[in-house]
Amino acid sequence: MLAYQNDTIAALATPPGRGGIAIVRVSGENARAYFEALFRPAGRQQVESHRLLYGHLYDADGAMLDECMAVLMLAPRTYTREDVAEFHLHGGDQIAREALAALYRLGARPAEPGEFTRRAFLNGRVDLSRAEAVMDVIGAQGEQAARAALRQLNGGASAFIRDAQQRLTDLLAGVAAALDYPEEIEEAEAAGSVIAGARALRDTLLSACDERAARLLDTGFEAALCGRPNVGKSSLLNALLCEERAIVTDIPGTTRDVVRGSILVAGLRVNLSDTAGIREQAETVEAIGVQRAREIMRAADLVLLVLDGSQPLTAEDEELLRETESYPRLILCNKADRGAAFELPGALRISAATGEGMDALRQELARRAGMPCELPLTSERHMRLARAAAQHLQTAADALENGQPLDLAAIDLHAALDCLGEVTGDRVDEKLLDSVFSRFCVGK
Repeated sequence: MLAYQNDTIAALATPPGRGGIAIVRVSGENARAYFEALFRPAGRQQVESHRLLYGHLYDADGAMLDECMAVLMLAPRTYTREDVAEFHLHGGDQIAREALAALYRLGARPAEPGEFTRRAFLNGRVDLSRAEAVMDVIGAQGEQAARAALRQLNGGASAFIRDAQQRLTDLLAGVAAALDYPEEIEEAEAAGSVIAGARALRDTLLSACDERAARLLDTGFEAALCGRPNVGKSSLLNALLCEERAIVTDIPGTTRDVVRGSILVAGLRVNLSDTAGIREQAETVEAIGVQRAREIMRAADLVLLVLDGSQPLTAEDEELLRETESYPRLILCNKADRGAAFELPGALRISAATGEGMDALRQELARRAGMPCELPLTSERHMRLARAAAQHLQTAADALENGQPLDLAAIDLHAALDCLGEVTGDRVDEKLLDSVFSRFCVGK
């Protein structure tokens, strides 16, 4: 990639297909020349940096391709800190393909996935953690995930890691001073300061590593609808999704495989899994569904145990109550519109048919899925590196407590600093960059 850093690249920056607009983006030292070769402003408009113009786009042979808007943005005030041009065309694959073909004929090359953002990182516009946040913003599903991604894009993780790097640098400075001026700074005194600082920084890093919260932002909260056959699990799924996703009949065992759907609750994505009715007397195919239901129950963040509240509890209900007792669960007594045949402490009475109790169910889902909103680290890569840095800090502190010399502990302190540098991109190689930007879309 670095060998091509001076190339001028072009790509479609909007999703392919029919739509109101298609944006073709160009970046590199020839962006201005290509812009002037293909775009002609209407009337007497003058081309100025960062000014959106109306006109027509032509190919290299002078044939008009589209009536469009276009903008030239000169470095360094651009996304990539290179000269950038954008053509805002009528949506549709054909016009965008023709515009790109014209650019390629002039000498541009197709951009690789994430190459625009990669150039922004290589040119110093953003650090690596903020570059990663670009794709998190694009892929965010739910308000909380979007807000977390925006915090990272605005430097949330970067600021946290920079502060940790500064604290670690101060510790290393203290070590260097003690080693250089032993007659003025006692080693025992310096070691005590390093031990306290290393342990405090270790605790700060570990407290920022909330894997559960990060997973919820990334993939959502998993809720499994479980119960014996014909208690209304599929009807409840359809009611929560506001669509007929699952088949509903009076025949026991209709649902034999897992039916999934997602909703937004308090800005967080909640993934619902409607499972097969759990009963012991099930034929072969249904038994496979029951086995899958139990697997999903064990892995779920919350088990929604659905009972038929209009009928007395059955032996299967009692067994499921015992089986799920150790799971995070919420008991739902469905069919409240038909009366109540029993009472269970803490259970919610609902009716998937009439909507009774559904608002209370959504509120309880929001409470159970609740999570801190101001997380400094939300990426698994960042948390892995923070945990590695914390381990090095622990090793350094333990070594000093056991009487090891300062210069030996400094090795682990430097290793911790290297780990933090991988978060921000201060210490990276081509393999890491390829891994990070490979998940980006082409035009970003």
